[in-house]
Amino acid sequence: MPVISMFYGIVIYLYFFDDERHKTPHIHAKYQGEDASFSIVDCTLLAGKLPLPKIRLVQAWIEIHREELIANWDLAVSGTAPFRVEPLK
Repeated sequence: MPVISMFYGIVIYLYFFDDERHKTPHIHAKYQGEDASFSIVDCTLLAGKLPLPKIRLVQAWIEIHREELIANWDLAVSGTAPFRVEPLK
């Protein structure tokens, strides 16, 4: 489960071969022991929970980096290591 970005205490992961559970391109965000999955396509919260301000930060980051995240998703699903994505500033 490679870390692809970190910002404001949030760690973003993209798991290898993780296309079975949610059936949509998604990332995992962890913050202070909480874990949530977000759709890359429309930023919706798929599972888990984070504090609302952190959810909004993750969603903004996805909007900004959607094309890179889709490219990373394709790499990860094929078993190739995804690349790092610029953090939210």
